[in-house]
Amino acid sequence: MKDRLSKIKEEAIADIKSLSNLESLENIRIKYMGKKGELTSVLREMGKLTKEERPVIGQMANEIRQEIEQELSEARERFKEKLKEERIEKEKIDITITKKTRKLGHRHPLVATIEELENLFISMGFSVVEGPEIETVEYNFDALNSPENHPSRDLSDTFYITEDILLRTHTSPVQIRAMKTMKPPLKIVSAGRTFRFDDVDDTHSPMFHQLEGLVIDEKVTMANLMDTIDIFIKQLFGKDMKTRFRPHHFPFTEPSAEVDVSCFSCKGEGCPTCDGTGWSMELLGCGMVHPKVLENCGIDPEKYSGFAFGMGIDRITMVKYGINDIRLLFENDNRFLEQF
Repeated sequence: MKDRLSKIKEEAIADIKSLSNLESLENIRIKYMGKKGELTSVLREMGKLTKEERPVIGQMANEIRQEIEQELSEARERFKEKLKEERIEKEKIDITITKKTRKLGHRHPLVATIEELENLFISMGFSVVEGPEIETVEYNFDALNSPENHPSRDLSDTFYITEDILLRTHTSPVQIRAMKTMKPPLKIVSAGRTFRFDDVDDTHSPMFHQLEGLVIDEKVTMANLMDTIDIFIKQLFGKDMKTRFRPHHFPFTEPSAEVDVSCFSCKGEGCPTCDGTGWSMELLGCGMVHPKVLENCGIDPEKYSGFAFGMGIDRITMVKYGINDIRLLFENDNRFLEQF
């Protein structure tokens, strides 16, 4: 009888696993577990067994019944889940696509400019790094040697989330993060969105994009900075472009400078666009990294020096593509974007 029970178990499980639909499952249950089922028939012959055999065979039969019921239950759940998936797939309606109105997108001029700038600096040996748009006061101001009374710290100039958390006002915190986590020599650039309160007009926006660069190594000088900027300007705008460095002040660099480029219209000859000066608008700010900033990041200013620079990507994009209103970059107007 043990052999019969084992054979019934094997056949029942094999039949259950071979099923392809839920309807056949009930037939299998009746075949083995029904009133006239094979397992039920064996149990009815228990009376023919000796007293010693009955408990052994009874326990075995109950275990087999439980295993078959378990297989039936699992198969039933599998079929129900399959039916559910089939029904969902059959009833699914895609409301997101209308083939008749689908159009190919265009590369946004801002994105194109960012990629061009990043690729240009990569060709000059820089690495591209990223950082969060939501920053701490420590990384955004304190570590960058920004004094407590600096106007950019005011609630009216910066978007604070809490007293110590804010939307970054520049991409310079990425430089701090890099100096704190990476050992010199460093040669990195970082591009991204920044936020400052500003009245919206054709040249100003409370959200704008910056790209900043940082080089830290032994014996880095102002001459290295000026040569790097000059190479960058010529590769971006043409070999005939000239650069002019004017003294300035930034709390995180010393000495500091603003950089002008020759007029895009007359190439330095003088014209109405540049009021006859031959120079276009200020393009970027730069300088040697302040020793205090190096100390704040755990870098020895006696051994290492470096330079940093930052520029507005929106301004470069407007000059490059002849865009006269910064708002066009953020309005997502297809009539504008289709031009690029």
